[in-house]
Formats: sequence, structure tokens, C-alpha cells
Amino acid sequence: MTVPSRQPGTSLYVHVPFCARKCEYCAFYSEAAAGETVNRYVDSLIRELEWAAGNPTPRTIFFGGGTPSLLNLRQWEKILGAMERLDLLGAEEWTVECNPSTVSFEKAALLRASGVNRISMGVQSLDERLLDRLGRVHSREGVFKSFDTLRRAGFENINLDLMFAIPGQTMEIWRDTLAETLELGSEHVSCYEVIYEEDTPLFHQLNAGEFDVDEELACAMYDQLIETVARAGFRQYEVANFARSCPDEQDEIPVRACRHNVNYWRGGSFYGLGPSATGYLAGQRTKNWSNTILYCEQLEKGRRAVEWTEQLPPLARAGETAAFGLRMNAGWPFAQFQQATGFDLRREWSTDMDRLAEEGWGCIETDRFRLTERGLRFADAAAERFLRS
Repeated sequence: MTVPSRQPGTSLYVHVPFCARKCEYCAFYSEAAAGETVNRYVDSLIRELEWAAGNPTPRTIFFGGGTPSLLNLRQWEKILGAMERLDLLGAEEWTVECNPSTVSFEKAALLRASGVNRISMGVQSLDERLLDRLGRVHSREGVFKSFDTLRRAGFENINLDLMFAIPGQTMEIWRDTLAETLELGSEHVSCYEVIYEEDTPLFHQLNAGEFDVDEELACAMYDQLIETVARAGFRQYEVANFARSCPDEQDEIPVRACRHNVNYWRGGSFYGLGPSATGYLAGQRTKNWSNTILYCEQLEKGRRAVEWTEQLPPLARAGETAAFGLRMNAGWPFAQFQQATGFDLRREWSTDMDRLAEEGWGCIETDRFRLTERGLRFADAAAERFLRS
């Protein structure tokens, strides 16, 4: 395999494709954990880490899934040992996703001692009936116990993931979930509306008429979210992301914001390792095979596990960068966008910005373009206008 030179500021994403059970809404590539397959994956991941190794150290690292916390102590020790050998430790921000049912003090302490300094825990709901409805394997009590375990292990930066507009979720349940979640005192909260992806159980249930989507209630829940987290001292910096802010914070991006995701939204480069992972380096996008066995076979043969690569034309890439960046409350400062892409928003996307401003979805300011509160609620639809073929 050809080893690339690492770009300054590059981020590193690692996909761990194993789950105890597939959730009803999940369309990400994942599979049930089988002992020997997991061990084989770990060995193959280390081979891919060797491909990505070099200087400088990644600025941010993110282990997502799947359920990274499903890996056992021995498997984590093997991965972390390889990362130390390859000089991949020491990132400014290192996040590991976890499920409350797979958190132990020993595992959390190992991660913290190795440099992991941020945990993203998938809570989704604190209502037992809705957890069952989503196919989650943890209980509400498990959330509180795991949060306490993470604090005892030394984690001072914890994100809690929530979902709203879940089938059967009422406004009263949503308010209670928000209140209980905020009482835990995490540094960050991410809240996502349920999306009905094809080939998921929830999608098929919706098509079968087992429930209806209440768009009015979903909008009301989003409004309730914005109001509630603001009262609790959180700043919204992206459509679904909120960071606890300090009284003297001046930056438009909060200190507790997920820097790894900000790199995505600002069009930064990143390595994508693991089955189905995508990466973006030197203008080229890659995607690994969404098949763990095939992924392992390729790396065992000394090959990259890449299914496809593409080099987008500069304008198309700039359009994607514009679309992703507009998910952030700060929008796109004109100078920053031009520095990142080589294009001027005011030249190539002038008509699109004018139309969004006329519709009340966008705001053209002296130094930037951003979406309004209403525009952020429908950010995907607004951002589509910036895409170019």
C-alpha cells in the first residue's frame, strides 16, 4: 500500500461496525458482533492505521459506529497500543461513541488514560417504552449509571445524543426527556429528528401505515428543544448540536463544540478508516467497502480496502462545502469560504442567497451569509440550492 503524507490539521475517523443489536431507525453500516470477526477487524484496522500513520498527529480523532464501546478491554488495548506505536495519540479532541449498556469503569479508565477526552453517548430517549420502540439495548437507568461511571473515570467532556419525533413520543415525554438529560450536566447535547431511511424497520412500518408522521408536532418539538437548551446555558452552533457555553465566551463556535464535526462542516480533510468509512484527502473522496469480511480480506492481502474514489470538479466540491457549512449558525463568512474553496459565494451563489433571503430562510450580512432560525429548521432543503453538478 502507498503511504500518503499527512496534511496539517487532518482529522481521523474510525468506523467500528459492530452492535449488540441493530436499531429500528439505523441505516448506517453495522452488524452483530461475532468474536472472531471482531478480532479480525481489529487486526485489519491496525494495518489501515499503519497506512495512515505519519506526522503531524491528527488534530481530532473520532471513533464512531456501530458501537465502539462494544470492543472489549483486550481489543481496545491492542488498538491503543498500535496507535501509540504509530504516533497517533495526542489529538486535541478524541471522541469515542458509546452505548450506555457497554460502559464499564475499566474500559472508560483505559480510554481516558490513553488520551480519549470526549465521549458521545447514545441516549436517544429516557422513556422505557420508546427505547424499546427504537430497538435500543439499554435502559433509562443504564444512562444515569453510565454517565456517573464516565465522570468517575475522569471524563469532563461528554455529549448526550437524543432523538425527537419518535413514533409514539408526545410533547410531554419530550419535555421530560430534555429536563432529565440537562439535569445530568453534560457539556454537549446533540438532538436529531427521526429520519425514515429506506431498508430500515421504521421505514417499512411507516409505509405499512402502522403510524403517521406528525410534521407539526416535530416542528413544535424542535422549537421546544431550542428554547429549553438555551435556558440551560447551551449555545446552538449547528442545526442539531448544542454546547454548554461559558459566560465570557466570545468565539462564534463554542469551546465545547465538537471540533471533529466542525472540520467536516468547514470542508476540512480527514482520513476515513474501517468498513464503509469515507475519507477526503487532497481533493479526493474515498469510500471503504461496506462489508467487514471483504474489508479484512483486502487489508490482509496488503491492499487498501477502498471500494471507490472520486475527484469532484472544484465548483461541485465548493458547492458541497457551502451546503455543509450552512448547517452552522455562524453560516459562511465570505472570506473564510473563499480561502477554503477558491470560490466567492457572492459571485457563484448570489441568486441562491437572494432567494433564500426573500423567503426568510437566509440572511445576507456584510461579511457572511447564514440561515435564519427558520432556515436552520429546514437546512437540508436550503443547502440543496448550493449544490452544483
